[in-house]
Amino acid sequence: MAETTLSPRYEIRVLSGTDHAKWACALVTHSSIYSSPVFSPLSRPEEKSQLCHEMFQAALYQMTHQVNSGLSLGIFDTQYQYNYPESISTQGKLYWDPSNQEEATETSLLKEMDFPLLSVALSYDSYYPLDPPKLTSLYNLFSFLPLRNKATDKRDPRPKKEWKATGPKQVLSRGGTVTKQGEEGKGFMKELAWELMRKAKKEGFRGIQIGCMHDYVTRVWERPPKPFEGKVVVRYRIGEEEELKGVVGKEVWGVEITRVWVDLKGGE
Repeated sequence: MAETTLSPRYEIRVLSGTDHAKWACALVTHSSIYSSPVFSPLSRPEEKSQLCHEMFQAALYQMTHQVNSGLSLGIFDTQYQYNYPESISTQGKLYWDPSNQEEATETSLLKEMDFPLLSVALSYDSYYPLDPPKLTSLYNLFSFLPLRNKATDKRDPRPKKEWKATGPKQVLSRGGTVTKQGEEGKGFMKELAWELMRKAKKEGFRGIQIGCMHDYVTRVWERPPKPFEGKVVVRYRIGEEEELKGVVGKEVWGVEITRVWVDLKGGE
């Protein structure tokens, strides 16, 4: 894919298949439990390894749906050095063992993510939405998620016709975006975001909608490259919503939640 400033060492590829779905799920899970300003404070240190395995199982459906859409991208390290010789023949492997939850640590789980996928931008065609019953396990783990979605929908002032898809390849719905621990600060998230905009445009989408819980992610999406146009349509802090305050600690009340719309038809 063209128009990237990445070092030749790194390649942007479309994610596909079971392995990529599992790798993406591990990246999202590990980042959420150990690094997220929202999710990490929700558990005590001694609970995190077990919660990491539970979230992986609960979130795998969502990750698989997005990877299978053909609309999710990842950055791969072409010079990745494997931690285990068994990973070489398969060009990457995830070694997480649910039966070893008590001994697992943040560091050991990271080492067992022995694959060259370093960063992901997950998305799907909103005309083919996620199946709510299949999200029950994830929402049971994190009741914050459905409450956040409800609060954001309530605050969105736009008529549905502006963002609701009435057919395929109209509105791209963005899911998680994470970078592997230790690989941050290399501009991967921005590269993936802008490449996804170009890909969606080429495939005929008119817009992209994304929910953000990090200031930098919001900035990247509200300031896309020309001719695209980005706009924050919802912006609030967790502490402004009573239901959200009831399921998270005070330390995250100041986290800002946004919904950004990117118009891919700008300039036409």
